[in-house]
Amino acid sequence: MSIELRGVTAGYVKDVAVVRDIDVHVPTKAISTIIGPNGSGKSTLLRSVVGQTPHTSGSILVDGTEVTGVSAHRRTIEHKVAFVPQVANVFGPLTIVENLEVGGARLARKQRRQRITELLDTYPDLAAKRRVRAESLSGGQRQLLALARALMTSPTTLLLDEPSAGLSPAMMDSMFDAVRNTRDAHGVTVLLVEQNAVQSLEISDFGVVLVAGELAMHGPAQDILSDPSVGRLYLGLVG
Repeated sequence: MSIELRGVTAGYVKDVAVVRDIDVHVPTKAISTIIGPNGSGKSTLLRSVVGQTPHTSGSILVDGTEVTGVSAHRRTIEHKVAFVPQVANVFGPLTIVENLEVGGARLARKQRRQRITELLDTYPDLAAKRRVRAESLSGGQRQLLALARALMTSPTTLLLDEPSAGLSPAMMDSMFDAVRNTRDAHGVTVLLVEQNAVQSLEISDFGVVLVAGELAMHGPAQDILSDPSVGRLYLGLVG
């Protein structure tokens, strides 16, 4: 499903806006990455889409339906919007399979088992450790588990907050591959926040650049990657 933000202003404290007047469109089955310096409001904007950050003005639409004012719970259930936070995104004492069962708790038992089988087939690294507690997994494996758990209910829109944070270069590559495969295999629309901006934009269709809570640039990911000013300021590129 598509995501559209129209003039969204949001923040955590009344009358204190973190992001202001944001207009962004993420087409159906596209991957879009939000980048920008620390404190620019990237995670705040992402959480406003899922309904976890109050916004004071503007509209949020999912597949053309306005969800402004709709609770985070209803956005997840009725509008099939899934969110994977950067931290606290798995249950450490539970095994991989148990985490997936929690993610699919609202599914019928047969459907839940079938979905677990499908996801373990998709992520063989998880299948090999299906009875291992999440707290014993590597950082990369935990992130894959968080992604798989979010996919248990077959969402049409997936929001990811720093999915590669703290990962080794090899696991970072695997995570970005998993994000791209999620879109390709399941037709999911993906919006993510990333500090590893270059790699994320390389797998993305579109990019969003936030600076001090305002929209600095929004367009095709390749245009953002090739923009000299963006490269110098936000991507660590020289030239």
